Amino acid sequence: MNDRPNYITPDGYRRLREEYERLFAVERPQLVETISWAAGNGDRSENGDYIYGRKRLREIDRRLGWLSKRMKAARIVEPKEQEAGKVLFGATVTLADEDDNERVVTLVGEDEAEAGAGRISWNSPLARAVRGAGVGDVRRVSLPAGEREYEVISIAYI
Repeated sequence: MNDRPNYITPDGYRRLREEYERLFAVERPQLVETISWAAGNGDRSENGDYIYGRKRLREIDRRLGWLSKRMKAARIVEPKEQEAGKVLFGATVTLADEDDNERVVTLVGEDEAEAGAGRISWNSPLARAVRGAGVGDVRRVSLPAGEREYEVISIAYI
C-alpha cells in the first residue's frame, strides 16, 4: 500500500463500511459456526465443509484487513463543497470528443471506481487530464487506444 491518501466520497466510504460490517458481523460468524460443526465430524483431511470453510475464512480475514486499512487511510471529500467551475474530485463532467460523442464521468476514489457506471478513478488518465479544467477547456488524453481530445461541456457537483 502506498502513502497516498485514499480520497473517497461519503457514499463510497459508506459502501466500504457496509461491506466490512456485513463480513465481520454476518458472514464470518456463520462461517466459524460451520467450521466448528465440520471439525466435530471427525477426519478433517477429507471434510469438504471444513476445508472450504477454512479457505473462505482466510479470504474473509484478508478482505477485512484490506477494508480496515483503506478506511483508516480514507479522506472523505464531500463533492458539493468543491470549488464550482473547475473539475476536481467528485465532479460529474460531461465531455465531448473530436467526433462530438458525449461522455459523462464522475471522478471518484480508487475504491469506488466503476467505469461501466461512469465512475472513474480520480487518478485515471482521463481524470488526470481533465482535473483543474473549466467549461470549454480542451484537454488531450493518452489512452490505450491512442490520443484523443476532450472538451469539457459541463461540470456538476452532485
